[in-house]
Amino acid sequence: MQAREAGLDVIARGKAYLDMEAQAVCLTRDHLGASFQQVLSQVHESYRRRNKLIFSGVGKNEPICEKIRATFNSTGVTAVYLDPLKALHGDLGLCDAGDLAFLFSNSGESEELIVLNSFLKRMDVTTIALTSKPESQLARQCDFCLPYQYGEEACPLNLAPTSSTTAALALGDALAMVFLEMRGLSRDDFAKYHPSGNLGRSLLLRVDEVMRTGDRMAVLPVDCVIRDAILSISKARCGIIALVETDSGKLAGVFSDGDFRRAALREQQVLDVPVRQYMTASPITVQSGQLAVEALRIFQHHRINDLIVVDSAGCPIGLIDGQDLPAIQLV
Repeated sequence: MQAREAGLDVIARGKAYLDMEAQAVCLTRDHLGASFQQVLSQVHESYRRRNKLIFSGVGKNEPICEKIRATFNSTGVTAVYLDPLKALHGDLGLCDAGDLAFLFSNSGESEELIVLNSFLKRMDVTTIALTSKPESQLARQCDFCLPYQYGEEACPLNLAPTSSTTAALALGDALAMVFLEMRGLSRDDFAKYHPSGNLGRSLLLRVDEVMRTGDRMAVLPVDCVIRDAILSISKARCGIIALVETDSGKLAGVFSDGDFRRAALREQQVLDVPVRQYMTASPITVQSGQLAVEALRIFQHHRINDLIVVDSAGCPIGLIDGQDLPAIQLV
């Protein structure tokens, strides 16, 4: 074994096998045709009728089915995995008329799936063969066929399912993502199905939950002088102050450490100068109730250090300091 490893360029071989799998995805893309649209229509009809999607496969296709099933579930489309062997011993009970079943078989000749297909069709379940052989027995007997393409398996023996399963997985994911677009699923909708972990946190967290308020936020009337603004910023230990109109409380502008340095270069008695002369009018803000990831996008796009949160009336109610974002662990 060591002798073989000594003469083997493992990096080059790894790249070669990745190229084979990448080629399978590209071939599948290049040959994508009308059957993809037909199957999408069937998925849409099943979803509209509140039926479910069923995924079934044997061997290496089982985890492929499970992954695509999970992808559809994560977008609010009910999907289940059906073991083709257990199905014939009672698990067919999870199938209902009008359901849509995807049967994964690279060769299209898997006996277990051919038998399962006949029972599913008796139950008025629409079946789709997902295979590389559109002329196979399974493809001919199913209601629809969604084919994928690959050159050869990424295996020195051209035996282990690798390129074929990669193509099948990519095709299933494409189906799920196009259907997500068709439905117009929003980030808020997506968040409902991902309430846990970093993904759920980033999707569900609102700016109101991460903003600084009270003594940790500096707010003064816009007619104050720079001395008052600097003292307020220092007391709140932040880098910016929100300046508000006296009568309405609406945000009139902001004044930052950077604004103070610029003013100090021009004014000898800078502390007694009205802050209005050097504030930033019409600053960038984020609306209360927005997702925290929206605030993160604003920080990244505008390259700012602090962000004022305003309510529906335009009054400042909080401050998001860019230094706080890493601790929030937004993805």
